[in-house]
Amino acid sequence: MTAPCPPSAEARRAAVAAWKERKPLAGVYAVHCRPEGADQPSAWVASSPDLPALENRFAFTLRMNNAPHPSMNAAFRAHGADAFSMEILETLPADAEDIARPRLLKDMRDAWAEKLGAKRI
Repeated sequence: MTAPCPPSAEARRAAVAAWKERKPLAGVYAVHCRPEGADQPSAWVASSPDLPALENRFAFTLRMNNAPHPSMNAAFRAHGADAFSMEILETLPADAEDIARPRLLKDMRDAWAEKLGAKRI
């Protein structure tokens, strides 16, 4: 059995250039902790410039006890990963100007946190 040929240098450069040019899906998401028997679930709201990369990164930070909010670490230790879920609440329009994206994300995050009564992260 022979190993597949690696891509050419030109193909690698093209792939890197395409990756750099992509517009990642940005938006606001919520993290919910719904332990069994709890009257009121905990919720946190945050924004991300790259939502598709978020889920793996988030799971890793919880396992490493390095969540973006101390109360989230405590909830993870108390209830485990099965009590947590993520939900994308809103995404930025694809035509949003690059310079306006951080401010738009912050405003969207603040509005959703207020609407859900959630902690901002």
